[in-house]
Amino acid sequence: MRSQGDRSVLGSPAVAVAFPGAVCRGSGYRFACELLKHVLHQRNQLPLPYEQLAYFCRQAAQDGDGIGKPLSLGLASRKCQQLLMELEGLFQHLEVMFSLTLVPRVLFLLGGNVMNPKELYELNLEGFCEGTAEESLQTAPCVRQLFHRLFVADVFSELKALPVTGTLVLVQGHRDCGVEWFRPKLNYQVPTRGRKLTVKLSCDGDLHVSASPPQHTTPAWEDYVWFQAPVTLKGISE
Repeated sequence: MRSQGDRSVLGSPAVAVAFPGAVCRGSGYRFACELLKHVLHQRNQLPLPYEQLAYFCRQAAQDGDGIGKPLSLGLASRKCQQLLMELEGLFQHLEVMFSLTLVPRVLFLLGGNVMNPKELYELNLEGFCEGTAEESLQTAPCVRQLFHRLFVADVFSELKALPVTGTLVLVQGHRDCGVEWFRPKLNYQVPTRGRKLTVKLSCDGDLHVSASPPQHTTPAWEDYVWFQAPVTLKGISE
């Protein structure tokens, strides 16, 4: 798999990964969820990686209030339970969204507000395509390749610590996709202020005829609008 780092047109950091062929269906949704988990942990909105936090929270809930646990992070607290429930719900609705429409871009906005966030993370899927499971790359090794590239690019180490804040999620899709949970923002413009990181995924090499075309070739691009998740993910600290 070929990967490279570059800079966006505004000079903000960007990480690009090109997979050598189409990836199996459902991968775009997985990339979005895994990147959000990673960003939340790296930017101090989760005290542990998502899977570890969910595990210890479940264990603490089963054992009572969690007193005496090795990790006294308040893992059974109401805030932790609320955040995990909101994330799980968001992931379910993202899966529905990806099943209803092509999703060329996903935004994670940390701090500030939807028009002026402190930090903005974009997952760009315009050059990404999916194929059947038999003919396509499996999702798990592609996810590992993505995070290896993020590790090599070292995009988080020089950032100042971000205080606990709110995170907003926006997804670009067809205006008539029929999604109900996400709220359309028809005239939304991606903010140009604040720190921005773009993660761009694409597929090259020999694509099988059954693979979906790269999304940047889709016609009537003007029919795609932004949809905002109706929830603010409030970070938790140790």
